[in-house]
Amino acid sequence: MDEEYDVIVLGTGLKECILSGLLSVDGLKVLHMDRNDYYGGESSSLNLTQLWKRFRGSDTPQENLGAIREYNVDMIPKFIMANGLLVQTLIHTDVTKYLNFKAVDGSFVYKKGKIYKVPATDVEALKSPLMGLFEKRRARKFFIYVQDYDEKDPKSHEGLDLSKVTAREIISKYGLEDDTIDFIGHALALHNDDDYLDQPAIDFVNRIKLYAESLARFQGGSPYIYPLYGLGELPQAFARLSAVYGGTYMLNKPECKVEFDSSGKAIGVTSAGETAKCKKVVCDPSYLSDKVKKVGKVARAVCIMSHPIPDTNEAHSVQIILPQKQLGRKSDMYLFCCSYAHNVAPKGKYIAFVTAEAETDNPEEELKPGIELLGPIDEIFYHSYDSYVPTNKQEEDNCFISGTYDATTHFESTVVDVLEMYTKITGKTLDLSVDLSAASATAEK
Repeated sequence: MDEEYDVIVLGTGLKECILSGLLSVDGLKVLHMDRNDYYGGESSSLNLTQLWKRFRGSDTPQENLGAIREYNVDMIPKFIMANGLLVQTLIHTDVTKYLNFKAVDGSFVYKKGKIYKVPATDVEALKSPLMGLFEKRRARKFFIYVQDYDEKDPKSHEGLDLSKVTAREIISKYGLEDDTIDFIGHALALHNDDDYLDQPAIDFVNRIKLYAESLARFQGGSPYIYPLYGLGELPQAFARLSAVYGGTYMLNKPECKVEFDSSGKAIGVTSAGETAKCKKVVCDPSYLSDKVKKVGKVARAVCIMSHPIPDTNEAHSVQIILPQKQLGRKSDMYLFCCSYAHNVAPKGKYIAFVTAEAETDNPEEELKPGIELLGPIDEIFYHSYDSYVPTNKQEEDNCFISGTYDATTHFESTVVDVLEMYTKITGKTLDLSVDLSAASATAEK
């Protein structure tokens, strides 16, 4: 271990594995260490025994839940936007060859106690029971504007400079009702609170375009895809990429203490009495707890069921977003469900997650609106974890720390964090201009 590396990465969570893959491809000498004896860190997938051990002590799972090893329960459940940043990163690095994806069946939104399919185009808006007749027409005009909008074509702007006009102003131009704004802002543009309304509309419009383009990609019922056998496959796929390009991996390394010189710069990592030298350290918040601050908490319920979520057209995999206003909350609640169709449970079993930024100290009560939508539940586990963000100055200590995974059930915010870290580490922007059709071969229809 007494070699010198350009970068030492601590923790094998998805963010850290993507970065070690990207940095290795760039030709940097990377050492990747983890105190655990498995890949994935916080974003690992557990089988039934591991799930029981984590949440019930040493209890043995009930036999009626089926084969233990057929469970792959994600600890950070998220779907992947078909045309989003993670897919672009997968194609850019050719990691798609290590993974198989399948389209997600449905994307729904909660309104006044019921769930509805999310309309994403002018045609779907006209059919949607979410809106009355006149509102459908207004929404259709808005969707046509968004579909036709092209940053490079001023004719499509209709006299609006979206870098200056706010999302609220563009919405009021089309006279949309509050409930319509709710599903467009939260279930299509995937904002998790209403702050976006007073920010430039360009991001809002581009997010809706991304949703619609992703939806059209595989002609499924949603814009999302998800890997067979769960998300635990993703960190391992990027770890393989890093290894192919000369990255070194060491699991089950105790302590992993970052060493600093007299000026406070990271110069290496010590584990079990051996020190590896490096120029930069990349890690999750648990490895440098004195350089992060707590900014909140995520509450989650993990549920095993023997049926799909009611009113989702028998969907085997589905996302349901419960916008904050519908629940009187400050941020959204998310439902994520997948099943044996994605090889994450035995035949006939479904795994559902209800997740939210915790606003109280009582997750069971707080998550109730989402849990009530699930129907009968075989087993339920509650857990919560603190959210951290880095407080250090990277240019002063050469430590690059990722933020905690948020409550959202999609990967866009996760990859934004990764790409920003990549730029800070390397001083360059990752070029993600890729041929998105390259992923079609690995995506099962």
